[in-house]
Amino acid sequence: MATTVVKGLLGGGTLHARVEEIKRAKGTPPWVEKIVVNEQMSGTLICQPPGHKTDRHYHLTDEWWFVVEGEIDWEIEGGDPVHAKAGDFVFAPANHYHHIKPKGGVPTIRLAITPAGEFHRTERAPGTGPGGR
Repeated sequence: MATTVVKGLLGGGTLHARVEEIKRAKGTPPWVEKIVVNEQMSGTLICQPPGHKTDRHYHLTDEWWFVVEGEIDWEIEGGDPVHAKAGDFVFAPANHYHHIKPKGGVPTIRLAITPAGEFHRTERAPGTGPGGR
């Protein structure tokens, strides 16, 4: 069976990219562009229109984001709701459910940083979450 290798936009001979050029190439949201993918981490640029929510999920590792454009609400398990705007950082600790909701009247763009190979998990055994949840 063949293995698919995910490559990022940057790496090898490409050391620079512009958000505006990525937006033009990708077109109408929603879209995703892997920016950096290597053995240690993955950086993914995510563009969503207002109201285009993500699923409620968690990761086995910490995840964090930088809001590039727009406004986004985060619900992070055990914490107060976070309303982030362009220029803000947001952090979700490992094993904490989180739910992301783009707001406002324009598409949002965020850069998500996760360890390599991490993915969305939607089911968690009772007692394995934060605070024994």
